[in-house]
Amino acid sequence: MRPTLPPQREAELPLHTPSVSSITLAAIIAVIAWVSVIAQTDVTVQRMLARGYGVLDGLARMSSYLTNLTALACAVCFTCIALRGRGPAIVRFFRLPTVVTAVVVYMAFVGVAYNLLLRGLWTPTAYRLLLNESLHSVLPMLAALYWVLFVPRFHLNLRHCLLWLIYPLAYLAITFWRGSLSDFYPYPFINVDELGVRHVVVNSALLFGGFLMLMAIFVGINHRRRR
Repeated sequence: MRPTLPPQREAELPLHTPSVSSITLAAIIAVIAWVSVIAQTDVTVQRMLARGYGVLDGLARMSSYLTNLTALACAVCFTCIALRGRGPAIVRFFRLPTVVTAVVVYMAFVGVAYNLLLRGLWTPTAYRLLLNESLHSVLPMLAALYWVLFVPRFHLNLRHCLLWLIYPLAYLAITFWRGSLSDFYPYPFINVDELGVRHVVVNSALLFGGFLMLMAIFVGINHRRRR
């Protein structure tokens, strides 16, 4: 009887002999992400203070946008990669190829959704334009570039894909719950008060379907890569 081999543990990123370019790109992404998140937090808090709200209200408003939450996840993930060394369990978690891929898919979805659905709704200038492009164009493209260049083919199963869905589904559920309490919805296509529940459900289903398609593209590319 042939002995059963234990499952192979996925290698953490960066690999044991990372290139200077992989570490450098990860560090660049981390710096841009942190600067963008901090700058966006400052803008949001100052705007809420000007309206008579408090700092905590500003932080709550900041956390209501998928872009900001995803950029924060991107900052943490690529910081863990750039630091190298073994590090604690949470650092090793964010270095796993499955986790890095999930974060990159989320970031790519933010970029695609914004540029297709939201870009024409407002025209930022100067500082806000630079910040907006950093969050919705630069970070998604750099994250996708890092994935293409430096994330090797890895074992991917249905469980991984299902876990990737927790983040977008949880975001929608929490957003609708918070909106029912505050009457604030961060994006016009999920504004229940203006569009009604039925229309918002349809929009949410279409967005989720778009996310599934994007996820399938990354899964397909990973499957076709050489080992």
